[in-house]
Amino acid sequence: MNEEVTQYIQKLPDWQIAISEKLRKMIFETIPSIQERIQYGKPHYLKDGHYAAVIHAAKDKVSFMVFNATELEDIKGFFNSTTSPDRKTAAIKQGMEVDYDLLSAKLKQASDGL
Repeated sequence: MNEEVTQYIQKLPDWQIAISEKLRKMIFETIPSIQERIQYGKPHYLKDGHYAAVIHAAKDKVSFMVFNATELEDIKGFFNSTTSPDRKTAAIKQGMEVDYDLLSAKLKQASDGL
């Protein structure tokens, strides 16, 4: 695991640390060969040199973006396209129940094509 990513996460509020650490663990369990680095100020995850996911903490949420996601179905109000059809984002707010197994399945499905 990348030390810069660890530092990024440790600077967050406690609730965002908990979510980010669970996401990070889920990413490594889903794609054991994943590489992580800080890029554009956020943790980016690459599989075979291609973007697979990003974790981004904002004031009121933690966003988990999956790349290569054109074929993934939206989950209304939770996991949907934001900036382009090949990216889908889960917006996780404080106290929200999160199905990490579902996010893992979405990540696996999207990253299988990388």
